[in-house]
Amino acid sequence: MCRIAGIISARLSSGEIGSKIKLMCTALQHGGPDDEGIFIDEEKHLGFGQRRLSIIDLSNNGHQPMADVEEKAWIAFNGEIYNYLTIKKELLAAGAKFRSSTDTEVIIQAYLHWGTAAFEKLNGMFAFALYDKAKNSTYLVRDTGGIKPLYYCADKGQLSFASEVRAFKVAGLATEQDKDWQIRFLAYGHIPEPYTTLKNIYSLPKGHFLCWDNAKATFSASAYGNSINPITIFNAAEAREQIVKTLKESVSRQLIADAPVGVFLSGGVDSSLITLLANQQKHTNLKTISIHFDEKAYDESAFQKIIRDKIDGEKFNHLVKQQDFEKSFPQILRAMDMPTTDGINTWFISKYAQQDGLKAVLSGIGADELYGGYPSFNRVHYLKYLRSVPASLFSLATPLLADQYKKFEFLKYNNPAADYLFLRALFAPSSIAAILDADVKQVADVLFSGDNTPATKIYNKQYASQLESNFYMQNQLLRDTDVMSMNHGLEVRVPFLDELFINLTAQISPEIRFSDQPKKILTDSFKNLLPKEIWNRPKMGFSFPLQKWMQQNQHISDEAIYRGKTTRKMIENFKNNRLHWSKCFALFQLQTHE
Repeated sequence: MCRIAGIISARLSSGEIGSKIKLMCTALQHGGPDDEGIFIDEEKHLGFGQRRLSIIDLSNNGHQPMADVEEKAWIAFNGEIYNYLTIKKELLAAGAKFRSSTDTEVIIQAYLHWGTAAFEKLNGMFAFALYDKAKNSTYLVRDTGGIKPLYYCADKGQLSFASEVRAFKVAGLATEQDKDWQIRFLAYGHIPEPYTTLKNIYSLPKGHFLCWDNAKATFSASAYGNSINPITIFNAAEAREQIVKTLKESVSRQLIADAPVGVFLSGGVDSSLITLLANQQKHTNLKTISIHFDEKAYDESAFQKIIRDKIDGEKFNHLVKQQDFEKSFPQILRAMDMPTTDGINTWFISKYAQQDGLKAVLSGIGADELYGGYPSFNRVHYLKYLRSVPASLFSLATPLLADQYKKFEFLKYNNPAADYLFLRALFAPSSIAAILDADVKQVADVLFSGDNTPATKIYNKQYASQLESNFYMQNQLLRDTDVMSMNHGLEVRVPFLDELFINLTAQISPEIRFSDQPKKILTDSFKNLLPKEIWNRPKMGFSFPLQKWMQQNQHISDEAIYRGKTTRKMIENFKNNRLHWSKCFALFQLQTHE
């Protein structure tokens, strides 16, 4: 797990490329505190940089950027390949030569043996840049789950890339803000892919690779491994059997490390299940990290104790108070690569995990999206009926809607993004226009431009799963988890998003996969392992008492820092408990993000 950066540019000298990459690596140091490496090909005007977090092969053999034995290819790699030992065995049989025990070198040899077909053989979370000297081409590659970030700028014959957006700005590669980021942020509560806060900086789509011709300074982007998994499991007993088998294997794969590995234990179904499965294999070597609060409405310590009493190993439990939030708030803001209304919880638990001696942890992210754990899975049925109403009626009703009904504005637009925003938006278009002193049409054009007609008109739980996975999980949960954990030099692994487990889930009939009870097929599969008190409890989510804490924060609640009559009125409502903290936090970041 690392941070990577690079530049390919005939406009810059090798010295300029090296100095800029050094600046990028310094900006990314938090994500790779163990080592730094820079590779420059002066003839090709190409440079790779890497900050290393050592987890597999802790020796100097893991130093990056790395080349194969014959230096045919160079790589800067961020992530983990969970099936690297299996691939390595196959490559050794084919005559490949290795000089390290890293998964990084396996990627290089796999590419040299299979070409770009190697990318779909990789099971893991990864983002890497690979330079093929013979072809004079560079590949940027991102995992199929979109777990690891990779941003790029292809402009005026120059390619630059990095694991975080801040690196481009620090190196002077992109300094102009995207004029529309505030609109997207106020709608989503984050910046949706492929956009960022900077002009011409984009996120590489998940499951894609970009091929840059170093000589011509042109590129193409292609998907890889996008095979459709047909539904083949129509029997609940078979589904349960396969879920148990595949998730156990996923957890086993993701426990591979030469550094200490632990688990985030919140007390909910997903983290409890991952903890119990990991305990079956790690026992006394497993560490669990939990957080609790004095505010009883948010405290899950009783559920955490139920699981802790069943496992071995060291168990760390941290009390987070209002004063901890106040003290850490400036650091949390600095940790954010881009504005977001999430991630504070991950920042804290990652901080404690790092303090407790961990370099990698398992997390329960993904189960809710795959198996129907959110309220949106039930609300999507209402969307089906609302979509049968002529959109023109919603256009007529928009000026009459009270604040709590303004999300109905999204039904004016026939678009999957509008479907998602109807279910989860922070602010409606008219509210965004009022906050930014913009035209509503301008807001709508930014949010819904292009041909985005829904691929399906079937508003069922499978559609809700697609929306939650491709919007909320992809753009907010995974990104914020990566940024906040790597800020503390911690790697977060997500067994529910293991490629083989996702493939299995896709093969299960929706009638079995989803039911009136959230995640029923998942909990039924592990009823002999999960205590009833865990699977039969109300869903809480990993939440902090942020409504109270932010109201008492003098920076957030200071009306003087906010611009515009609409925004100041909203802050007044927040202080009187008539506005949710996430909306206030978004408005705060509009004033403070540079």
